[in-house]
Formats: sequence, C-alpha cells, structure tokens
Amino acid sequence: MFRAIARIFRTPDLRRKIGFTLGIVAIFRLGSFIPAPFVDYGNVQSCLASNSGPAGLYELVNLFSGGALLQLSVFALGIMPYITASIIVQLLRVVIPHFETLHKEGQSGQAKLTQYTRYLTIALGVLQSTTLITVARSGTLFGSTGAPECSSLITNEAWYAILLMIVTMTAGTGLIMWMGELITERGIGNGMSLLIFISIAATFPAALWSIAVAKSFEVFLLVIAVGILIMGAVVFVEQSQRRIPVQYAKRMVGRRTYGGNNTYIPIKVNMAGVIPVIFASSLLYLPALIAQFNQPANGDLPEPWVQWVTDNFTSGDNPLYMLVYFLLIIGFTYFYVAITFNPEEVADNMKKYGGFIPGIRAGRPTAEYLDYVLTRVTLPGSLYLGVLALIPLIALATVGANQNFPFGGASILIIVGVGLETVKQIDSQLQQRHYEGLLR
Repeated sequence: MFRAIARIFRTPDLRRKIGFTLGIVAIFRLGSFIPAPFVDYGNVQSCLASNSGPAGLYELVNLFSGGALLQLSVFALGIMPYITASIIVQLLRVVIPHFETLHKEGQSGQAKLTQYTRYLTIALGVLQSTTLITVARSGTLFGSTGAPECSSLITNEAWYAILLMIVTMTAGTGLIMWMGELITERGIGNGMSLLIFISIAATFPAALWSIAVAKSFEVFLLVIAVGILIMGAVVFVEQSQRRIPVQYAKRMVGRRTYGGNNTYIPIKVNMAGVIPVIFASSLLYLPALIAQFNQPANGDLPEPWVQWVTDNFTSGDNPLYMLVYFLLIIGFTYFYVAITFNPEEVADNMKKYGGFIPGIRAGRPTAEYLDYVLTRVTLPGSLYLGVLALIPLIALATVGANQNFPFGGASILIIVGVGLETVKQIDSQLQQRHYEGLLR
C-alpha cells in the first residue's frame, strides 16, 4: 500500500496532476473565507461563534459550500447552483425531446447540454445570491434566535451595494464552475465532485468537535467508532450490484467473426445516488417557507395551520418530519431511477447488436424482465437511503450534533462515492504505468 502511494509521487505525470488538483482546492478553500463587499466580517464571526445555525434548506447549501454560505464570502453559493442546474437539465430530457436528442448525439450533443447547464448555473447564481442577501438583510440567516448583531450583517444597503454583492457571488459561482472543469481536464477525478467532497470534508472537524463539547469525550469516541462502521456499510452497499448476464450472438462480417462474447449489465443497489436526499430536503423546506411568510407581523397568534406546520416541519427531530422525510426519499428514489434507466431503450440496444439475456426473449420480454429486476433492486436501495438520511436527525436529537452531522445523509454518500471514484482513477493510471495499482 505504502509502496503504491510512493509510486504516485514518483510518477511525474501523476504527481503533476495531483499537485494541480491540490492547488485548485487551496484556491477554492481560500475563497470561502474572503467576505463579499459590504459584509460586516466581525458581526458574521460573532454570529458563527454563537453557534446559531441556518434553518431549512440553507443547512444543505451551507454543507455543500463548506461553511462559506454563513461566511457570506465570495464563494458563498458554492457548487450548489451547478448541482441544481445539472439536475434540472437532466430532468428536462424527459419533457423536452430536443434535450433527449442532444443526449443521444454523442460528444457534440453533450457539449451543448453542458453549455446549457453553464447558462442555467449563472441564472441560478443570480437568483440564489439575491435570496441569500435578502435573508441576510432581514436578520433571519442564522435563525430567529440568533445574536443581536446577526440582524446587521451588511454595512451598506444601497442599491449599488446590493448589486455589487449579487455580481460578486454570481461571479464566484462561475469561477468555481470553471475550476471544477479545470480539475476534470488537467487534474485527478471529476472536478465538480471533488469540490463538493472538499466542501463537506471541511465541516467534519467542527461537526465532530461540537459533540465532544456538548456531551463528553467518551461520547465523541463512540460517535467516531459508530461512524467508521457506518462508512464501511456505505462502502459495501455502494459497491453492491446485481449483474444481469448478457450474451452476444456471433456475426460474420467478411471473413471476420464478431460477437460471441459474454458480459453483464450492472444494476447498482443505489442507482439514484444522493439525488433523492436533495430532492426530499428541498421539498420539505417549502412548508416551513410558506409558514414563515404567513406569520403575523403585529405579534398576534398565527393561524392554526401555520402553527401546525411550524411545530412539525421546522425541526428535524420531530417524528412526523422524520416519517415524511423517509417516505419522500423512497418515492424520489423510484422516480429518479425510472427517468435515468430506461429498460426499453436498453432492450432495444441489446436487440440491435445481437445481445440477449439467457432464458429471456429479445425485445419486450427483455424490457419487462429488466423492469422487474430494477423495481426489486431499487426497494432495498431506497430503504438504505432513507435510513442513512435519518442518521443526522437522530444524532441531532440524541447526542446534540449539529445539522451537518457527517456520518449520515448526503455528506457520507458524497464522501464515500467521490473517494472511491477518485481512488479508482488513480489506480487505473498507476496500472497503465507500473502494471500494479493502488487497490489489491
């Protein structure tokens, strides 16, 4: 293992790629601490020191920005606008035939879809930066129970100052997107995924140390031990797949014989990844947002439905919140798998190239069999995602962890997924040069 790591740094090309990636990561983390124009840095740090956390959807955005959201920095939005834009473009393939046509055109079509994603990222950056600045001006960014200085985070509220802040944060999003593409092109791994990985990993020390401060050092060690077990279980499930055998008939083209080989279709237990967790978190934030806008301004009692929503859907440790969250994740898992894996398309491609599943007729019976397998494999995958997403909420109610508890939810899925993919890329490059990889 250590010899393989040493070979990484003895290989000039691989050493240069890793160095380039680390340099971009350092710039990314530096920008997370540079405050945007007209932001009162002292008041922001006082609010952070008071342990006041963001509410609702801002928990997820703050997690993906590595804490830069609450810093109101130039990289406050992080990579979240790009993630949202990518999901929207992917979902639009279902309703817009032109997008599906571009997806099937190969590299040229993918380039156009990437360009559309970039434009949408900038548009979402403008929208989200405007929303963030509005929330910061209202004094509710750190919750309604924040310190008094949390209501005066911006020093100049003139229109030109607000416009400059919006432009700065949107430009920061564009710069992050460009740096991610640079890592993909000249570094190691997928750039966007690595930046998300770094953002989440940056919150681990503070999230874990808050448990030691709130409880005890023994509880802190117990959480570390349980976290290692959870991480091992996540690695096991993420690597698990159902392999459907496929055989290809032999074809004679001239004097050459093509086909006749055996392969398989890998259907992962968790094909949806972290997307259902993001969808469910975003949807559950809407009731709390609607209730917030319907709070009486003169101190009167709120409407009964507003009070009910406030009691049940603003705190993650509420049993009803957990149940709805769990059911939404299961539903979104089936929905996302259904739009990303098309059994009829796979069956048609197999039939076109002379492939078939042993014991299953080509064409419609193959599509029905794939749908049958996919539906049953997705069930344990959706239950696994639901249980994993509830871990931070349970930790919040039991050991006093903060909202970004690392060993569960979106954070552990991204950390494990990106880590495995990056190690595999390094391993493949080592095998190209030394015939012996990093993994055994």
